[in-house]
Amino acid sequence: MKIFSRALLFSFLLSFGIIVGCTTPQEPKQHEGTTEAIQQEDLISSYPNTVFYEIFVRAFYDSTGDGIGDINGMTSKLDYLQDLGVEGIWLMPIHPSPSYHGYDVTDYYDVHPEYGTMEDFKTFMEEAHKRDIKVIIDLVVNHSSIEHPYFQDAITSEDSSYRDWYIWADEEANLRERGEWGQPFWHGEAPNNYFSVFWGGMPDFNFYNPEVRQEMINIGRYWLEEVGVDGFRLDAAKHIFPKDKDQNLVWWKEFRSAMEAVNPDVFLVGEVWDLPQVAGPYLEDGLHSTFNFDLAEEILRATRSERAGSLVPKLIRSLQTFERYASDFVDSTFITNHDMNRVMSELRGNTDQAKIAASLLLTLPGSPFIYYGEEIGMEGAKPDEHIREPMLWYENGGDGQTAWIKPKHNIGTEAPSVEAQLEDPNSLLNHYKTMIYLRRSQPALLFGDIVESNVKEQGALTYIRTHNDEELHVFHNLSKGELEISLGELAGNVIFTSTTEYSLTDGMLKLPAYSTIILATN
Repeated sequence: MKIFSRALLFSFLLSFGIIVGCTTPQEPKQHEGTTEAIQQEDLISSYPNTVFYEIFVRAFYDSTGDGIGDINGMTSKLDYLQDLGVEGIWLMPIHPSPSYHGYDVTDYYDVHPEYGTMEDFKTFMEEAHKRDIKVIIDLVVNHSSIEHPYFQDAITSEDSSYRDWYIWADEEANLRERGEWGQPFWHGEAPNNYFSVFWGGMPDFNFYNPEVRQEMINIGRYWLEEVGVDGFRLDAAKHIFPKDKDQNLVWWKEFRSAMEAVNPDVFLVGEVWDLPQVAGPYLEDGLHSTFNFDLAEEILRATRSERAGSLVPKLIRSLQTFERYASDFVDSTFITNHDMNRVMSELRGNTDQAKIAASLLLTLPGSPFIYYGEEIGMEGAKPDEHIREPMLWYENGGDGQTAWIKPKHNIGTEAPSVEAQLEDPNSLLNHYKTMIYLRRSQPALLFGDIVESNVKEQGALTYIRTHNDEELHVFHNLSKGELEISLGELAGNVIFTSTTEYSLTDGMLKLPAYSTIILATN
């Protein structure tokens, strides 16, 4: 994994005038926690500190001119991602599928022909690894497409060798049964009523069948051994055995053991969209990580309301819950993803609030995931297609711009673009870059615990990050007005500020609207 040196970070941040605490440009004093120390951290893998970037291939970059994003297009944008500071990529489904989103798979051993070839993908992997960028892919093992050859064979006859690979209604089945969000479970017609947690086009596999479990292990091994991916984002991880959580946990332990036998550093992050008390048990010798949906909601709530609320104590309780099940878990953090209204839409177009949301994400513990376009402030709201609109590279269009759907958001002269924001030092894009590089420079932000701060002020969100003998006090002004924060006896050096308009005198911190400052006390 690429580790950024303090010298690189300093020169980058200094160019924007946002490092303070020294009167003349000079490299900060080296100490334990520099590049070498970070590389020597005793970690189960490099993942607990990786900044991931989620890509919907269809929407990202088009290398052929057909309007559809593709694998070679992603390869051509790896330098952009590297410059942003990205160290890992999560790809939404890349397998053949009849749907635009790809979550109903028809072939687990190939890539979607609209995206390119397997050779294209192997080239992408090679180029990503050259840049020290790891790649995980969406693996949808809970269900297949209704058009998958397995299901097509299974539905033709009760004697099919694949019949028991799926779940069929018997005389005791309640065909009117519904799931947790009111969706019907049973689809089709007798004698072929089949079970699906999501919708009729995605029949659930029968994981009580050992042949199914072995096939999913074979698929995972193939992508690790033959293709070289670094891990998997595991869709619908809590639905594998829809009415038997204990069996879910047993399965993920089985899958992890099989994957680690192939690659000891494999990374398995699961979608367990539920409370920490529900997600926690999945971390006990099963998944390495689950997405922290509670924290995502708290980040949006705090930035939107401009009040700290209970974000820090709730996060600490969540981490304590996870620690009861695993000492080496990874907390995968994010603000929004492909199933949620985009950050900028949730914040009603307020760029200042979006910057604060990014500052929170990248100074809190965990392994942050950034949804493509989040770094430039793309908007998007349900239905799902319009949360996944084309990535905007140019102010007025250009080669590579995808056109897989006509956008409802991100249109007109005010639409954000990479081209425009790269040239603006005050842009959201450059703010993301600044915070990512800052994060990589500070061991306490990478590896540290989080502790509640005794310093509080209405409109401020404060906390302490600790690592070894290092202690960083982080202050965010969430509000639109200047705050005066009494630090009491707290004293320290300012190692970062997002603004030069602050003041720190006689224990009183004046922090301008929507800004961040970090003090080091050791």
